[in-house]
Amino acid sequence: MIDNFKEFFRFRELLFVLTKREIKVRYKQTSLGASWAIIQPFSMMLIFTLIFGFFLKVDSGNIPYPIFSYSALLPWTFFATSFSLGSLSIINSSNLITKIYFPREILPFSNLGAAFLDFLVAGVFFFLLMLFYKVPLSFTLLFLVPIVLVQVIFTAAVILFASAIVVIWRDVKFVIPLLIQLWMFATPVIYPVSKVPRFLQFIYFLDPMAGIIENFRSVSILGKFPDWRHLLMATVISAILFFLSYMFFKQKEKRFADII
Repeated sequence: MIDNFKEFFRFRELLFVLTKREIKVRYKQTSLGASWAIIQPFSMMLIFTLIFGFFLKVDSGNIPYPIFSYSALLPWTFFATSFSLGSLSIINSSNLITKIYFPREILPFSNLGAAFLDFLVAGVFFFLLMLFYKVPLSFTLLFLVPIVLVQVIFTAAVILFASAIVVIWRDVKFVIPLLIQLWMFATPVIYPVSKVPRFLQFIYFLDPMAGIIENFRSVSILGKFPDWRHLLMATVISAILFFLSYMFFKQKEKRFADII
């Protein structure tokens, strides 16, 4: 594992180059450019506000439903974008894999880096939204740093595993979009955690994204301290999954060039 990390570090410049390439390719010949990073979660916010906030009257407490949903859509969109693009990163770069050697994990990580830039751009709009709805800016915003770090680790674990699986079983790439849609409803994006029956909450928070999104919302718009129990659970599970996914990926990468 240590040797793998050392090798990855030696190729860090390639990671920056491929991440930059992913960003350029994504917005090449588009009129709105990076604005699409805001349009996607913003449009989902409008739809959720209309359906769940206006029609179904989902309880968002004292927080207006638009910013209630956007505070969850921001980290969720980062995860979903990384998952959908990162899972296809190996098979979409077959020309590179069959020609030169480099640590193959750089490919899914470059998609993660590009999605993270989108996350930062959409985060600027989130800040403006907080000002518009007069949400008090609290020092608890500082806790966003460890929360986002945990999400990056978990997201990296997911895309490492998914990108390796897709190379072996191509049918999986058709399952991933459906999985992302279903997964969203299993996290507190649309509804508050209080709607989840108490006896199911332990199982519910075994999904790191549930703890990440709930804590992201709490420290940003509610001005609360993180729920350390749920954040610690998400951290431990994410770290374990990253270790297992990374080992699985490195084991399978030896066959990538032959299979592709």
